[in-house]
Amino acid sequence: MIYEFEMPGDIVGKARPRMNTRTGRAYTPTNTKNYEYFLRQWFIRKYPDFKPIENRVRVTIIAYFDIVKSTSKRKAAEMLQGNISPTKKPDADNIIKIVLDAMNKFAFKDDTQVTKLEIEKKYDKTPRIYIKIEEY
Repeated sequence: MIYEFEMPGDIVGKARPRMNTRTGRAYTPTNTKNYEYFLRQWFIRKYPDFKPIENRVRVTIIAYFDIVKSTSKRKAAEMLQGNISPTKKPDADNIIKIVLDAMNKFAFKDDTQVTKLEIEKKYDKTPRIYIKIEEY
């Protein structure tokens, strides 16, 4: 079983839980909750009759970042060829966390099933995230 989809838009990483100083309770920032929700919606849109994978899982994530408009043409060309990679936020581990949390109970029963993981950050003209989830 293989699930594969792309979601357009800027890349968001999993943010740390915040603390409400009045109540003393921890909460997940809205930006993180919204991005997880949108990832699930794109997944459901492509696979409306999904069944969570029950065995071990391999996840491949490619995060495509936008090239800043002030970048020189020469440098932009190198970025598009893959000679220069994004070394900016969000960190790869935070991208992994937000994707796995969003796909939990949807593409797979639990993220403990993920035994192989590959992530890459690249530049492209259109920012988006590519996700491939497969049973192996």
